Amino acid sequence: MLRTGIVGLPNVGKSTLFNALTRSRKAEAANFPFCTIEPNVGVVNVPDPRLPRLKELANSEKVIPAAIEVVDIAGLVKGASEGEGLGNQFLGHIREVDAIIQVVRCFENEDIHHVTGSVDPVRDIEIITTELILVDMASAKKRIERQGKAARSGDKVAKAEIALCEKLIPHLNEGKPASTVQLSDEEKKLLATLFLLSAKPVLFAANVSEEDLSPLEKGDYSTNPHVKAVEEYAASHLGTSTVIISAQIESELAELPPEEAREYLTDLGVSDSGVGKLIRAAYALLGLRTYFTYGPKETRAWTIHAGDKAPAAAGVIHSDFERGFIAAETMAFSDLDTLGSSAKCREAGKYRIEGKEYEVKDGDVMEFRFNV
Repeated sequence: MLRTGIVGLPNVGKSTLFNALTRSRKAEAANFPFCTIEPNVGVVNVPDPRLPRLKELANSEKVIPAAIEVVDIAGLVKGASEGEGLGNQFLGHIREVDAIIQVVRCFENEDIHHVTGSVDPVRDIEIITTELILVDMASAKKRIERQGKAARSGDKVAKAEIALCEKLIPHLNEGKPASTVQLSDEEKKLLATLFLLSAKPVLFAANVSEEDLSPLEKGDYSTNPHVKAVEEYAASHLGTSTVIISAQIESELAELPPEEAREYLTDLGVSDSGVGKLIRAAYALLGLRTYFTYGPKETRAWTIHAGDKAPAAAGVIHSDFERGFIAAETMAFSDLDTLGSSAKCREAGKYRIEGKEYEVKDGDVMEFRFNV
């Protein structure tokens, strides 16, 4: 299972958000720096409105959603790359995750201490990005030194690694993360073997107050210009997106039954839970996609990587399915939803038999033929 790490400066709402995501009280949330030291880990179900519809169509006994792992990592401070605060621990824990949700504080509250003394989310983003870049610069320089002898003896991999690092260092030196450097497909594959922190995909969670949620959902940034600044910075500097969320509200929603939670959101003038949006965005950030199987016993979401072919998708269920793959009986969820049954999909020509080279689409409803 792929892991997403929740990172940010101390006291920006990371642990509160983690508790809301995992519907738990695993992470201590307190008004002082470094209340999280050892990372908390939880498994989070991916909300998917297609699952209830499939359950209804098949009259399934149970539903199993897709899931990802979320890690709440200790807060970082300026100088972490040189060991400040819990720097070395923090950076080591980031190295172990596949993607990053960076929580940035976009609310004013005199009662909640900000480690830098004022609320400025773009500055906070730059502090964390800079620390990751500094660690990566040191790693790239060490890699060049370590591979020098092998490269001089003609080792092609060593030469390629050195060339890549020499391309990366000037880019990093300009304060730009490794994720934004222009690389060929071969260089991208090689970059993955360097395990650089700033090469990890990142998503921003703009943590706002309860009062700001409804105006922001309607596109009114007048009450909170911080969010607009984060969205513009994330898009222009890092090519990524931002999800608006109130960690405090989400932690309260997590304590309520689903119906009461929906009523609470309606009273706030908000259409959807920020946690749901954030989980779906993190799932996509990890390069994950979903296909479905459905029937009287079970409706289930299965997780695959974008670009996976039908045999690999079958192998997620069982290795025998991939080993003995013959074909995949396939419908698009949208067609099944509209027509109401697999029989009607067949009649309408929407029921397909796909072979080994078929690239599975998000939302495919599948049944596999195999023989071992």
